[in-house]
Amino acid sequence: MAGAPRQPRARTRAAAPQRPATTDYLRRILTAKVYDVAIESPLEPARALSRRTGNHVLLKREDLQPVFSFKLRGAYNKMAHLTPEQLQRGVICASAGNHAQGVALGARKLGCRAVIVMPVTTPKVKVDAVGALGGEVVLHGESYTDAYGHAVELEKAQGLTFVHPFDDPDVIAGQGTIAMEILRQHQGPIEAVFVAIGGGGLISGVAAYIKAVRPEIKVIGVQTVDSDAMIRSVQAGKRVQLADVGLFADGTAVKLVGEETFRIARELVDDYVRVTTDELCAAMKDIFQDTRNVVEPSGALGVAGMKQYLQTHQLKGKTVVAVNCGANMNFDRLRFVAERAEFGERREALFAVTIPEERGSFRRFCELVGTRSVTEFNYRISDARVAHVFVGVSISKRDEAEKIERSFVKHGFATVNLTDDELAKEHVRHMVGGRSELARDERLYRFEFPERPGALMRFLSAMHPDWNISLFHYRNQGADYGRILVGMQVPKADKKAFKDFLATLAYPCVDETDNPVYQLFLK
Repeated sequence: MAGAPRQPRARTRAAAPQRPATTDYLRRILTAKVYDVAIESPLEPARALSRRTGNHVLLKREDLQPVFSFKLRGAYNKMAHLTPEQLQRGVICASAGNHAQGVALGARKLGCRAVIVMPVTTPKVKVDAVGALGGEVVLHGESYTDAYGHAVELEKAQGLTFVHPFDDPDVIAGQGTIAMEILRQHQGPIEAVFVAIGGGGLISGVAAYIKAVRPEIKVIGVQTVDSDAMIRSVQAGKRVQLADVGLFADGTAVKLVGEETFRIARELVDDYVRVTTDELCAAMKDIFQDTRNVVEPSGALGVAGMKQYLQTHQLKGKTVVAVNCGANMNFDRLRFVAERAEFGERREALFAVTIPEERGSFRRFCELVGTRSVTEFNYRISDARVAHVFVGVSISKRDEAEKIERSFVKHGFATVNLTDDELAKEHVRHMVGGRSELARDERLYRFEFPERPGALMRFLSAMHPDWNISLFHYRNQGADYGRILVGMQVPKADKKAFKDFLATLAYPCVDETDNPVYQLFLK
């Protein structure tokens, strides 16, 4: 929704303690009680990202908080305003993880009981962290909204006080201290501050402070394309509940934004940006390259939205701030993030290419790829007439994938561009292969070869023209040496010639022909 017109000012509600006037938030933020548990996080330059975008990029490092997220600010501010009687009864919250840790830490600091209801989809790292802080974890439902409903039931049944993760003035004010710090830490011009949106507590607090103190600074909200409840609500002029939400960015997977956060966002937020999973992964990589820290997907929303916004509006030489709002990342997800980051920057293109099953066609196709770096190559003989190849190619420009596709087709290779195909990126690329009755006299070898242009062509050029490649798998892993698995149909009479080929090639290799895994699944 970048570039969408700002929404008209909403009517101010009648004054009520639980729904203060927007202008009252400045006082609430200035007097918020957060620093018993939170630190004033640094505002650091992202030098590599600044060079790439041509702007001065600053990162607000909320990923460095004691619970690796901004959420403890609002949670503790709310709890610090409770009466002794309320604290004695205990508190309860619903959270995808980061707010839960803030509540658990606050409860430990204040000496009260904390019951935490979390969706079953919450990463284990967050569940374990809450337990380590003394929180009583209850897993329920597939999303925050599901967990929230169950928490409300427990609140009534056990007489607990609910600490809302976003739709509460004290929580909003606690999060607003981030904006107070940003403007104190950088007193020069700022074009825009980019803020992740789940339920809207963070952006409401940030916008309330910035618009009261420095109204010329744009406040821009960022959501994922599959969890964009706030954007849809602002467009509709009323709160819209999503039927489903994407769970990759689990920290912002909210089906329905808060009443108060919607009111503030609709009135004060200047613009919104939607980003894809691939753009999030690319942003996570960008943050790592500048900070050597791995943020969670939701924590990278600010940077992902900032990059898209700067490119869309062709901005240069501006100072922009992105809030790195969390770093509770499951280590097991890093493989997925590393692969998808290339698509987020459009540094890799995927294709399904049909090649005639005839001598020389494979080499002709490789020559057409030319000096481009091949990132992946999957092939298994399966048809006497044609071969279907799954290939990944490094690209430098976003439109290069379409040009490569047209070139393949022009030279007689039917091609399907899979660069934006979710099924291809998540599953098919790892599943190409299988048994084949056509793979007679096949020998299976694992090779290592130096990652440099021409290495693949050297391999193909050294092969005897009568030997057919019946299986091929390669994946660039960013190391100095590439690893390929090759099936070659070598007649028994060519045993000596094949031995000479291996010696001439001089690439380290292992004969896997007798490997039981090959015998069971590929032969």
